[in-house]
Amino acid sequence: MNGVFQGSLLDVGAEGGPRGLGAHVRRTPLAHGAWIDLRPGWLAGADALFTRLMADVPWRAERRRMYERVVDVPRLLAFYGETEPLPDPVLDEARDLLTAHYRDELGEPFRTAGLCLYRDENDSVAWHGDRIGRGRSEDTMVAIVSLGTPRPLLLRPAGGGGPTLRYDIGHGDLIVMGGSCQRTWEHAVPKSARPLGPRISVQFRPRGVR
Repeated sequence: MNGVFQGSLLDVGAEGGPRGLGAHVRRTPLAHGAWIDLRPGWLAGADALFTRLMADVPWRAERRRMYERVVDVPRLLAFYGETEPLPDPVLDEARDLLTAHYRDELGEPFRTAGLCLYRDENDSVAWHGDRIGRGRSEDTMVAIVSLGTPRPLLLRPAGGGGPTLRYDIGHGDLIVMGGSCQRTWEHAVPKSARPLGPRISVQFRPRGVR
């Protein structure tokens, strides 16, 4: 891996685990019934968790068909289903707290966790919404914990044609996309023209969404 991870000075010596939600969460309403919640620095000890996940998760490379050719997916991946133990107890605690906080809006627990490792500035994910296993009119929620080097998460109305929003997240930040966000908006993590260290994204989702 080419990227070099630099920890946050605010995280040095911090005891690991999620901090409070409640009044610390900042909600931004978006168009078409979508919204974004942001909780900076939600996970204490995030840099230590990043180091453990880098070593313990069985990261895999994938190839996917794009138009008429098969290409490498520009990031490494791991997925933990409903019956699979998560790779670190801090993630179990985080999932349980998120489920408790969002239960009234979510209507069901967060059940799965997808992990992405962005190794350096060349890794990315294209514009998309998380809709697999959901109907065209059914809303869902995705909670993302970002570990390691901050990277921009971009959002725009589905299909473009509107303003692009940017959230620079890393070092234990939490961002939650709710309401109609997965249907009416798209999100992406772009490549960068400048060198970047590695970042891990942990995406908690309810059943049927990958």
